[in-house]
Amino acid sequence: MEYQVIVLDLDGTLTNKDKIITPKTKEALMRIQKMGKKVVLASGRPTKGISHLAEELELKQYGGYILSFNGGMMIDCATGETVFSRLLPVETNARIVELAMENRVDILTYEGEEIITNNRECPYAKTESRINSMDIREVDHMEEYVKFPVPKFLMLEGGDYLGLVEPKVKAALGKNFSVYRSEPFFLEILPKGIDKAQSLERLLEILGLKREEMIACGDGYNDLSMIQFAGLGVAMENGVLPVRQAADFVTRSNNDDGVAYVVEKFMLS
Repeated sequence: MEYQVIVLDLDGTLTNKDKIITPKTKEALMRIQKMGKKVVLASGRPTKGISHLAEELELKQYGGYILSFNGGMMIDCATGETVFSRLLPVETNARIVELAMENRVDILTYEGEEIITNNRECPYAKTESRINSMDIREVDHMEEYVKFPVPKFLMLEGGDYLGLVEPKVKAALGKNFSVYRSEPFFLEILPKGIDKAQSLERLLEILGLKREEMIACGDGYNDLSMIQFAGLGVAMENGVLPVRQAADFVTRSNNDDGVAYVVEKFMLS
């Protein structure tokens, strides 16, 4: 069965260490789109942090998709329509913010095209701002301010300490939330059932394709489910060990055109 769609994580996968798509990788992806195959960008980033890469790859013209917030939002680039969205229940926002305060970590979420946080000087909030080209706005009393639905929260702290906080947050929030680290310094809190694999299942229904026709490439813990789900699960050479162990194929690193290598080997040969 031919592969008809390739799903790509961004940081550490599609983009190199400078957060750009190299010419070789871009050329390979443009070639398969001209053949009628689909490119899907799947990331924990907010939509605004993905849009410029979707534009660079001309996903609007070729009918690609954006899966932002780890699949919490799915956008059909051809129409601009949000075809799926799941947000956190508003009544849980204050409790999540309070958990961050209790555990002495910073926290952020999103409002429109801004990052909302309790501490604009937090280095990890600045990282999120830089990656996504979004301004940071610090607000007093976040638990009182964030009275609107949001796709996710990020708790922010160095990896060693955040590793201790993670099980406490999971235990406190219970089974109705997805809680995991996408980076050592980012602890993500999303609605239950929001992960990349579940969003790919929804996407296949829309496209009328089987999972055997899908390739998924990633490098991080939040890519594990989609790599296990796809017909061909691909880990980057620079990926974390569990992802490399779970993958059907390990490609070259993100700094060595690993995505282009996959496209040439499995979609163009």
